[in-house]
Amino acid sequence: MSAGLDIAPRRKAPPVREGILIVDDHPVVLQGFRQLAEMEGIEDVFEAGDIVSGYRAFHRHRPGLVVTDLSFGEDGLSGLSLIRRIRALEPATRILAFSMYDDPVIAARVLQSGALGFVMKDTSVAVFLEALDAVRAGRSYLPHAIATHIAILDLATDRSPLSRLNARELQILSLLGKGKTYTEIARILALHYRSVVSTTSAMRVKLGAGSLAELIHIALSQPGARSGFPDR
Repeated sequence: MSAGLDIAPRRKAPPVREGILIVDDHPVVLQGFRQLAEMEGIEDVFEAGDIVSGYRAFHRHRPGLVVTDLSFGEDGLSGLSLIRRIRALEPATRILAFSMYDDPVIAARVLQSGALGFVMKDTSVAVFLEALDAVRAGRSYLPHAIATHIAILDLATDRSPLSRLNARELQILSLLGKGKTYTEIARILALHYRSVVSTTSAMRVKLGAGSLAELIHIALSQPGARSGFPDR
């Protein structure tokens, strides 16, 4: 996000008295989000650099608003488990998730896990504040393009064979569908090569695919699947 953007005056949401928890494993990102939160009039800002300390901080302070990344090192999309645990502890908590991947599959999993909103990590300050305002007010927020893809794919139902896959598997399958090699996928997702191979094997078993080519064919044969594999 660019801190130098000129932002037009907006009607701000009421201050969140119970504070906000920001969870990200990059100190610079934490600092940037703290400044944005304070700019929005949120006085109590708590920080955590991983999902374990994030959950502990939430358990201790019980803020009404949480902003969390989804990926922490090689733990993949472990932010989803944090969202689920927070919602189980405090169902009324409003959660905004952000990610570097503009993938409708991941965004759908975020909402299914209990978050109210999803934004891209490289979004503008204005868009992030718009998302934050919506979630603070108890409204859902999704970038328009991602919301459209989710509607097309109907990911909230169990009608597609792809619903058997978890978020990490769908993310890898998305890249396989673009012709990426195991090595390229490992680099893009910051995973070990063997993790990509084992995850792909698990997908073949789940979908009954006899080969990698058949696995990709199954994915691409689903309605709207090609539009669900956005270029990065």
